[in-house]
Amino acid sequence: MPILEPRHDLAHPVEGDSAWSESYYFNAYDRATDSGFFTRIGIRPNEGTMDVGMSVWLPGGDLAEYRWVKEQHDMVDTVLDVGAVRYEMLEALQSWRLTMDAEVQARPCTRGEVTTHPVHLALDVRFDAVTPAIGTDGQPGAGPGRAGPKSAQASAAAGTVGKGHLEQAGRWTGWLEVDGVRHRWRGAQGNRDRSWGPRRWGGPKMWRWFSINIGGGNGGEDMHFGGIRLGTDAGDLHRGWVWDGGRATSIAEWRLRTELAGDGVTHRVVHLQVLDKVDRTYDLRGEVMRVADIGRAGGTMVNEGLARWTYDDPVVGPRTGYGICEYLHQLDDSGRPVVPVE
Repeated sequence: MPILEPRHDLAHPVEGDSAWSESYYFNAYDRATDSGFFTRIGIRPNEGTMDVGMSVWLPGGDLAEYRWVKEQHDMVDTVLDVGAVRYEMLEALQSWRLTMDAEVQARPCTRGEVTTHPVHLALDVRFDAVTPAIGTDGQPGAGPGRAGPKSAQASAAAGTVGKGHLEQAGRWTGWLEVDGVRHRWRGAQGNRDRSWGPRRWGGPKMWRWFSINIGGGNGGEDMHFGGIRLGTDAGDLHRGWVWDGGRATSIAEWRLRTELAGDGVTHRVVHLQVLDKVDRTYDLRGEVMRVADIGRAGGTMVNEGLARWTYDDPVVGPRTGYGICEYLHQLDDSGRPVVPVE
């Protein structure tokens, strides 16, 4: 499992594809205050834009959303300012500071609910990595950080979801303020990722993306999972990592069984069996607490699920944590997933 160098937290050389993108993503959840967020900044220099999405899980169950796009032709990396949101690198592959102060609209996490109400949001939080940067630099050939020979599935995915990628688990400290009420984070966890290369959202047939942090508890150490099962014309691509016992191992397969809501597209319970490449198996159950319909363009739907995860540890018993389970569907003319949900 490649561990990447700090230079990969800086901008990468821009290639000629019009869809070239360099993106930064963070998620967080604090159980004590029932609050968190998922946020992304994408720089598309060949299109001349830089955009931000900030979606905040509010205490009580609503989702507040902020979007902004500005003109950007040159690459930036250590400080990213878009509208009211700022990402600041404190130390490459170690620490980032995220701030925001804006009036935004909030809505219930209920499909079909269109009623919104204004809230004033401010946040000042810091991410500190607890794992190294795990991923691939997107270059051919063998060696540390190299992708190696591509499978047919990986080659099919490279032109739609990027070629280089890293992920890290971390802890969050700081505060989130909602309409003047401050919620201080002391035990928040989350993950971050970075991707570079061509990004076309309508390309994959489907995906199931996971970002999971399991707390120690019962004498066990913290565990972290990240990765994706992505549908391509060549078959499903299984990619990801598990951090267990102080080491990272590649994922061989994500096995899924999903309990859906009556609409046939909203996941409610995720039964997940993770197989890594040293023949370890992890059985997890994700009880989805909230689902946000965060993107719909043409026939593409993205459902972001915030879940409480339970890991059935064979030694110390059940251990819990929190994280994301994101389902992307391509829909047919009747609004049903083209790829049946497992």
